[in-house]
Amino acid sequence: MEYKICNINESENIEEQAVQVLLETFSEADMWPGINKKEASKTVDECISDENISIGIKIEDRLIGWIGLRPMYEKTWELHPLAIKPEFQRKGYGKILINELEKIAQKKGIIGIVAGSDDETNKTSLSEKELTGENIFEEIKNIKNYKNHPFEFYKKCGFSIIGIIPNANGPKKPDIWLWKDIRT
Repeated sequence: MEYKICNINESENIEEQAVQVLLETFSEADMWPGINKKEASKTVDECISDENISIGIKIEDRLIGWIGLRPMYEKTWELHPLAIKPEFQRKGYGKILINELEKIAQKKGIIGIVAGSDDETNKTSLSEKELTGENIFEEIKNIKNYKNHPFEFYKKCGFSIIGIIPNANGPKKPDIWLWKDIRT
């Protein structure tokens, strides 16, 4: 299918579609517990602010996914969010968005991208054990994906797991942190 890359803040209609993409992507995947229209609208508004980068991918004027990048450090920014409508997942559109975002980021002098990917619904082996300073690196090294957690997608796109925040979202609900060097 032919697609077009667009800026999310190019029109109000795209912003409304971006809210819908977030709702469909994260409520179906159970990856963002408690997401609702108000929360999704707030996220879109934050992502389209002047200093952030937000681009989407459209097919026949319909937004099917989008990605955002926001400052975290001077030269390393945080990817948030990456959302692809469920019926378009596993077709390469997420990777296309990451590649396009990297090009824009490089032009701005950004050299690294960080992504956090929570495991609030027991999708990885990291949610099975209490993570401590004694076992954390071994558990990261031996991570297993049980229920289609996105960390594997990010790894396929060149990201590496750089750490986790144990119990970030409650007991045995870690946040997995990934990073990619985008210098050419």
